[in-house]
Amino acid sequence: MAIRNIVQFGDSVLEKECRKVENFDDRLHQLLDDMKETLADANGAGLAAPQVGVLRAVCVVDVGEGPIELVNPEIIKTSGEQTGEEGCLSYPDHWGIVTRPMKVTVKAQDRNGKWFQVTGEELCARAFCHEIDHLHGILFRSHATRMMTTAELEAERAAAKEE
Repeated sequence: MAIRNIVQFGDSVLEKECRKVENFDDRLHQLLDDMKETLADANGAGLAAPQVGVLRAVCVVDVGEGPIELVNPEIIKTSGEQTGEEGCLSYPDHWGIVTRPMKVTVKAQDRNGKWFQVTGEELCARAFCHEIDHLHGILFRSHATRMMTTAELEAERAAAKEE
């Protein structure tokens, strides 16, 4: 396993459509292992293959309950709504206020090609949507009603605590 470099905002790879995975081989397994290690090292909630420069429909989500590997994922059901802060490992020090579904069900393949479904709520639902958007070249900024830096976000949180 290896920690890969995370592509930063402005790189055109982040705005491209990914190709479906057809070969469930050692190369895919290595990519998934590297992505999990990279995500853990970056202390993020999710990582999509284009964020490490690979245009394949692969992402990993980990919101504290262990990593979920999603190959060729598609959202098949959503419900509810949540609006909150969202960040991106490819856009460090910036946050957006984004509305996403509260509950999301995803159909995907595992590293061996077997289809499964997984449902996530709250942060997990947000991460599923965010990472699957990456696979279609969609960045969270396009969903944000407002963008802010980490300093602005922290100032806003501090002001809210004082109220």
